[in-house]
Amino acid sequence: MKKTLFIILLLSLLSPMKAQKFEDYFSNQTLRVDYTLCGNATRQEIYPDALSRLPLWAGRRHHLSELPIQGNGQITMRDAESKQCIYKTSFSTLFQEWISTDEAQTASRSFENTFLLPFPLKPVEIEITLRDIKQEVVASLTHTVQPDNILIQQKGTAHVTPHTYLLKGGNETDCINIAILAEGYTADEMAVFRRDAQIACEALFSHEPFKSEKNKFNVIAVESTSPDSGVSVPGKAIWKQTAFGSHFDTFYSDRYLTSGRVKDIHDALAGIPYEHIIILANTEEYGGGGIYNSYTLTTAHHYAFRPVVVHEFGHSFGGLADEYYYSGHTTNDFYSLEVEPWEQNITTLVDFKSKWQDMKEAKQAGLFEGGGYSAKGIYRPADNCRMNTNQHPAFCPVCQRALQRMIHFYTDKEESK
Repeated sequence: MKKTLFIILLLSLLSPMKAQKFEDYFSNQTLRVDYTLCGNATRQEIYPDALSRLPLWAGRRHHLSELPIQGNGQITMRDAESKQCIYKTSFSTLFQEWISTDEAQTASRSFENTFLLPFPLKPVEIEITLRDIKQEVVASLTHTVQPDNILIQQKGTAHVTPHTYLLKGGNETDCINIAILAEGYTADEMAVFRRDAQIACEALFSHEPFKSEKNKFNVIAVESTSPDSGVSVPGKAIWKQTAFGSHFDTFYSDRYLTSGRVKDIHDALAGIPYEHIIILANTEEYGGGGIYNSYTLTTAHHYAFRPVVVHEFGHSFGGLADEYYYSGHTTNDFYSLEVEPWEQNITTLVDFKSKWQDMKEAKQAGLFEGGGYSAKGIYRPADNCRMNTNQHPAFCPVCQRALQRMIHFYTDKEESK
């Protein structure tokens, strides 16, 4: 009898640890949440902007309350009544990059950000937090969302941007869904865009581990048209009217190509199953950018298009860090040497065991000083890698493992133990 009571008690204690079922908490729709992030180097704030409902949920249905990596920010969704965490995701933002610039020391700015969450069946609390380079929370906001709120706008039903599948590994509920958007292509240039999107798709899936896991992805080419052909290059006094207002010279770095019109990007994707975004810019200029869980943006007509789009997707999908460094650069504007970076392919040795120490011991990887833009104090796992130079043909073994883990996180149905 005592043994039976013990088993019943043990089962009752373990029952909350059972894997959450998506259908118990969410409908097969997306809650799109728009925020404004604003401030400067010393103070950051978060404000809610708008809520939208999209007709499909194309994100993960497992590992709901887990994070694959920490990111520079996190969103936690809790059941409003029980306070139980029912969904989590992590991200990085252009705003957080900007606050490390000289401009942020004397000026304040605001940035758009949009996040996709599964649509809740019941009222939820959503908490969004931003972290600094020491991984300490510097800004947070908690707000309640009522799923029956009449001011949640319905998007993606009346008009859907024309699109074509380039790769269909399966149903959107089982696969990782990537949308490739056109930027700076006029309506007459859509055939050019479709060819460019196919090249980007082929480049990505020529690299491991994407090549071996190809059947776990869907890739869609989305024909978002622009009034003008090409994109803006402020350093050359070239300004274009394009779908997403992208431009080079972001933060006065000539090859850094980004867009601040994040809401426009997501508006163009409403009604299409997507979770990860690649934007192709119709230009021969060299450059690009990739922001974790935000987007990849890269130029389509430069000769380095293929390696660059793969490199930038390593940032936006895998949360990988840049492994290159600047000779003589020893200050750390992006990373603190006091903490271990959350990116899986660089280390400060503060907690090397959590990175690739096991692979180093097995002689599958090494330890090379220089990475994360700094020549000293930050280490990378290989002498060269796709996250280091355009000339190297592949991701290093550590990056491949990190990307493999991310793919499995999105697609494996078994919850982590």
